[in-house]
Amino acid sequence: MGRVATHEVNSARPVVDAVSKAIIEQLQEDGRRPYAAIGKAVGLSEAAVRQRVQKLLDQGVMQIVAVTDPLTVGFRRQAMVGITVDGDIEPVADALAGLDEVEYVVVTAGSFDLLAEIVAEDDDHLLRLISKRIRALPGVRSTESFVYLGLRKQTYSWGTR
Repeated sequence: MGRVATHEVNSARPVVDAVSKAIIEQLQEDGRRPYAAIGKAVGLSEAAVRQRVQKLLDQGVMQIVAVTDPLTVGFRRQAMVGITVDGDIEPVADALAGLDEVEYVVVTAGSFDLLAEIVAEDDDHLLRLISKRIRALPGVRSTESFVYLGLRKQTYSWGTR
């Protein structure tokens, strides 16, 4: 399904200035936009944009990826699964992150310890994944599934405005 991104909160966060945010905005509009065009828009040379983009990638500030619509590539069922864990949450979060069908894993406060977004081929695939793989993980006490019936908004433009 693609590369797994890990985001951890730490004190050594990279500083993203206004020019880098403008570059990110340009790439959010079109991830294949040429560096020369981005340079014109943000007031830098093509080489300077290339260096900044590479630095942003190296620092883990952003990724440049192709985003697919799961329905068009054969994944007709999406769900958010709330997971309650007994004991240490991290091993369960790491195991979930290793599952191809899991798009992202979030450690939360509240009714659930973890939230995992899942894409599955169909209801049977989702059921097998939850009952045979997720609930079988050591430490998983319970799950609650929220099956997506429709999508009203999905955006990747946050982080710069």
